[in-house]
Amino acid sequence: MALSIPYLLTIIIFLPLLGAAVVMFAPGDRTKKWLALATTLVTFAVSLLLWTNWQQGEAGMQFVEDAVWFAPLGIRYALGVDGISLFLVLLTTLLMPIAVYFSILYVDKRIGPYMALMLLLETAMIGVFLALDLVLFFVFFEASLIPMYFLIGEWGGQNRVYAAVKFFLYTFAGSALMVVAILIVYFSTGTFDIVALQSTPMPVAVQTWAFLAFSLAFAVKTPLFPFHTWLPDAHVQAPTAGSIILAGVLLKMGTYGFLRLAMPIFPQAAQQFGPLLATLAIVGILYGALVALMQKDLKALVAYSSVAHLGYVMLGVIAMNAQGVSGSVLQMVNHGLSTGALFLLVGLLYERRHTRMLDDFGGLWASVPVYTGLFLVVAMSSAGLPGLNGFVGEFAIMLGAYNYMPIFAVLAAAGVILAAWYLLTAFRKMAQGEITNPANDKQHLKDLNLKELVMVVPLVILFFVIGLFPNLFFDKINPSVEAMLETRTVLLQQGAAAQMPSLELAEIVVTEAK
Repeated sequence: MALSIPYLLTIIIFLPLLGAAVVMFAPGDRTKKWLALATTLVTFAVSLLLWTNWQQGEAGMQFVEDAVWFAPLGIRYALGVDGISLFLVLLTTLLMPIAVYFSILYVDKRIGPYMALMLLLETAMIGVFLALDLVLFFVFFEASLIPMYFLIGEWGGQNRVYAAVKFFLYTFAGSALMVVAILIVYFSTGTFDIVALQSTPMPVAVQTWAFLAFSLAFAVKTPLFPFHTWLPDAHVQAPTAGSIILAGVLLKMGTYGFLRLAMPIFPQAAQQFGPLLATLAIVGILYGALVALMQKDLKALVAYSSVAHLGYVMLGVIAMNAQGVSGSVLQMVNHGLSTGALFLLVGLLYERRHTRMLDDFGGLWASVPVYTGLFLVVAMSSAGLPGLNGFVGEFAIMLGAYNYMPIFAVLAAAGVILAAWYLLTAFRKMAQGEITNPANDKQHLKDLNLKELVMVVPLVILFFVIGLFPNLFFDKINPSVEAMLETRTVLLQQGAAAQMPSLELAEIVVTEAK
């Protein structure tokens, strides 16, 4: 039995918010930096209690907190975590200390507001993964938009204002659609309870409109092709820590929304539009990979790779079978680790050379062997090399996609080949060959130091842990996935019975009477 820890989820959510308030009023930039790091480390340590006190085999929500928030409309402050959300919370609390520590080393401009915004962002993201009330989910979902907007707009690159405004407009439009969907659901069912809604039948017309509204909101956040155009600009212009969190966690709010809300609550509509969404996911996989292959900016290459990799996650979610969904949950974590590590390494290189253009490098293997060795491992993780984390998630997803519609699995496999192509091409241009630019030789370019290795090595270790021991994760993911799929199947059967023509129903009644 898990240890009873009162208000554990509330503590995990609001510790960063408390830290943000303390950081804003702390004296001196150095104090602000280390207070922010301490807050994220304590939050990570507390979040590990979810793992250590997990009830193995339990499919439902654990560590549940439930209190009335606004009684007249039945809005509740309801929190809970299951196997679907557990590792997304841990991913968030793991990546945030890394992003903050990178900022301690390399960010000096307006440290107080910067660190406060990072901590506010952590609170919002964790809240999304733990909310069990639609209104509460929306509040946290919307709150994540504000700090990322300011982080890009104030601490980003040369075109940061354009990228920040584009990011805001796209995601704000998605949020407006979500409000419409929440209202449709409430007036149809009379509840905002996410768990209850997963077993509440709704008319097909209501499902259709609510599903479309939710799907458009989550498609922008994911981002699903063709709603992805804000992402490359945001990534390229964002500060390195912002890119780590944007790719590592923030994008997962979209795929998580599909998995937690759109697909299970509206099963008939999801079945109807599933092939269209799967087609868009496949287009995103192939398009993202081909455009990544053409990039000359290393950060833009990694940004487009996210479009491709999140296409795999969406494909598994749309398949709505045990292999596909479990693979998608794990692949969300894998993408966060691998792409977060890629952006981290790109940022470390940029701080040394102040360029991200692949043509400006070459021969780095000879001058910075530790850096290039780690970059190769991270690239192989992203490409799905067997033995590393990326392979496990992608393989499970393709199994699920094959059971859903074989052609999608075949096309997704082509995306794996393209991923290896663009990642190895980038590595060849950056690390192999002769050093033709003196700025890349040993005298001018320093290898990773201990402070930087502390950020990269834990992620690389996790690549191998997940790749070699996937059941440590699947054992916690699978029960919740299977329970969600069983509940969804019941809803589908109820919907099919409700739509059965009266003549067929009469024939069944007569047959049973005989």
